Amino acid sequence: MPKVSSKRQITIPIALCKEAHINPGDEIEAFIYEGQITIVKKERGSAKGVLKNIKVNRSMSEELSLQDTLNKKR
Repeated sequence: MPKVSSKRQITIPIALCKEAHINPGDEIEAFIYEGQITIVKKERGSAKGVLKNIKVNRSMSEELSLQDTLNKKR
């Protein structure tokens, strides 16, 4: 069973990595929602065109934007 190291690092079991197509060197993103951590593999170009008409509010950090979005879904 994986454990959290003293540096707060977690090893993802190989079987889960294979199922999620996560390979060494891949970039991931982690989110917390209702006490659950979700890890998502970043895919290059996955949002291509989806956000092209969205205006950016540079006064809001990515973290604040994420938390605002998650709070709206509750």
